[in-house]
Amino acid sequence: MPTPPLTAIALDLDGRAITVAVRRSRRARRATLRIPTGGAPIVTAPVAMADAVIDGFVRGHTGWLADKLARQAPAVAFADGAVFPLRGEDHRIRHYPGRRGTVWLDVVEGERLFCVAGQERHLARRVSDGLKRMAREDLEEASVRHAATVGRKITSVRVRDTRSQWGSCTRTGALSYSWRLILAPAFVLDYVAAHEVAHLVEHNHSDRFWRLTEELAPRTPEARRWLKLHGPGLFAIGVSDTG
Repeated sequence: MPTPPLTAIALDLDGRAITVAVRRSRRARRATLRIPTGGAPIVTAPVAMADAVIDGFVRGHTGWLADKLARQAPAVAFADGAVFPLRGEDHRIRHYPGRRGTVWLDVVEGERLFCVAGQERHLARRVSDGLKRMAREDLEEASVRHAATVGRKITSVRVRDTRSQWGSCTRTGALSYSWRLILAPAFVLDYVAAHEVAHLVEHNHSDRFWRLTEELAPRTPEARRWLKLHGPGLFAIGVSDTG
């Protein structure tokens, strides 16, 4: 029987077990190694590249992998006692299994809490659903407010778990955002909403577009710096640290 193609490479990086997924691409001209935000390492190689060559390429970059993984924000699973940022402020998840309801915010002895009722097996989903609901409310408010300023109409606002972009805008006025913006400070979320609404006027990234964005969100430069520095870490929140 022919040997099945290589699909993963197991590594031991200073005692930490790491699995590098192997992907073949007809468009690839050489092997490349990357670590998606909040994800595991992936090596992409040409279809015809030998398994041994791919394996050697990955093992030749273990130092790079170790350094990049060490810089990654630790994964934060949604569980009782876990701490994560909400609107830029740390909140601790507190589970109330005997209470009815879904989620609510509270402050106890100066500590901000994200409270979750119901059975433990539903806790992670309820936290995620609650955050998505809050994200939609905040983003819808900011989008409508900015759209009114520029005299444009929004047809819809959606939140998703996008990883390639924080927001998008169609020419018909449909806006879509990453729900993870609710984890960032309010001025960052406001900037992304202003950015997408500005596209209703300027369908490009021209100087006029950026001037309009800053008129809507004066803290645009600061927000862009924040996203560049802290944005990748938001994708490690709400996932399990599987190594």
